[in-house]
Amino acid sequence: MESTRKQLIEVMNNQEGHVSGQELSELLNISRTAVWKHMNDLKKDGYEIEAVQKKGYKILSYPDKVSGNTLQWGLNTKWIGHQLFHYDQVESTQEIVHQMAKQGKPHGTVVVADEQIKGKGRMARGWDSPKGKGIWLSLLLRPNLPPVQAPQLTLLAATVLAKMIDERSALNPQIKWPNDLLVGHKKVSGILTEMQAEQDSIQYIVLGIGMNVNQSEAEIPEDIKYKASSLKIESGETWNIQETIQHLLRLFEQSYDHYERHGFASVKKDWEDYGYRIGEEVTISTMRNTWKASLVGIEPDGALIARNLQGKEEKLYSAEIHWGEGGYHA
Repeated sequence: MESTRKQLIEVMNNQEGHVSGQELSELLNISRTAVWKHMNDLKKDGYEIEAVQKKGYKILSYPDKVSGNTLQWGLNTKWIGHQLFHYDQVESTQEIVHQMAKQGKPHGTVVVADEQIKGKGRMARGWDSPKGKGIWLSLLLRPNLPPVQAPQLTLLAATVLAKMIDERSALNPQIKWPNDLLVGHKKVSGILTEMQAEQDSIQYIVLGIGMNVNQSEAEIPEDIKYKASSLKIESGETWNIQETIQHLLRLFEQSYDHYERHGFASVKKDWEDYGYRIGEEVTISTMRNTWKASLVGIEPDGALIARNLQGKEEKLYSAEIHWGEGGYHA
């Protein structure tokens, strides 16, 4: 159904003037009645369609709201989002994609929601996901990788988010280890990667992205205002969420394909170029002790590399990173 509607929109966009119901029927191999039903569904979705007797149909304007149709139209990807599901409200896009994965949905399936009422962050934390204010999506991946390399996809996703913000604005995005996106030293986006795997193979990965886009300062929860922001607050402009999601998905596909062909080296470089406090001296706290060190970069397994004042390097898999007089930490 979705693919037929996408083809219908493409046919109408690629031809000047009106397109007759008979022509659409023949091109799409569906009945005239089915064409009429599709047109009505598109109207409900916010498309303005002109129907003229003996001439046919013409799309006069496209909706700016997010929907499965508007997201797929103009996406122009090879594999990502060919199965794309949009919901007004869900508990969690992560949980829906887990269910879809178990049902056999393909690599590249995307679930997008206008609102999550039980949004998930790392370490079982909640994620505030208000209606129409951000990007709340999860992506199904079926990579041909050993489980030990799965963290590389989280690191890749972080570079994609940073590049997307870079390409759409004059903001200066940075990646705070391991997977938060900062703008102006405040968090605007996070990534949650969950995996179903056997000892030597990955069955599937659900990669979740939450991004604060159009919240005003008043809409950021009071208890996190000191550390969270939105793209609108930082840029002073309202963002088109539909176009931002499409840009994100296209860029993810390009980066993922490059990673498959060429490996982790370029992901590592991009991550370190965007890395927050990389090359700077910070204070590191673990369960064992606290010390000063400079942040060097990342390992392929996602570990953070820190070099102490004596020049010795250590891999960190879990740590608190502190900087500044106020004891700010990551």
